[in-house]
Amino acid sequence: MRISQVKEALNALDRIEFVLPDGSAVPAHFHVTEVGKVTKNFIDCGGTIRREEAANFQLWNADDTDHRLRPSKLMDIIALSEQILGLEDLDIEVEYQAETIGKFGLEFDGTQFLLTTTQTDCLAKDRCGIEPEPAAVEPEACNPSSGCC
Repeated sequence: MRISQVKEALNALDRIEFVLPDGSAVPAHFHVTEVGKVTKNFIDCGGTIRREEAANFQLWNADDTDHRLRPSKLMDIIALSEQILGLEDLDIEVEYQAETIGKFGLEFDGTQFLLTTTQTDCLAKDRCGIEPEPAAVEPEACNPSSGCC
């Protein structure tokens, strides 16, 4: 999900709800303690230099159970981040405290923001000798005489 999509969703909401991948809700008294721009410069295991940028939201909750972040307030935080940090329309990653800081993707189901799982990956499979996974064959595209069915 990109920043523009979050802003569009916030415009239609009366309250903000985040749901973890296991279906449990982030407590309603959460804070967005950071909105940032994360730049990652790295070399993959195949020697290719890479650069990734993402917007980062950090969610946190404390004992102030009366706290409620309104959509308009989060819009203000995003606007300030765009102005001060030069935050562009980047993909968003979300940090939330689990056993350690968890890093999640973000989706929206029309009423709630869904924190999605993220995975590590090898970006140079061809250089590491890892065979690519075979492409899924569409059943209607499969010719019975080809041996794939």
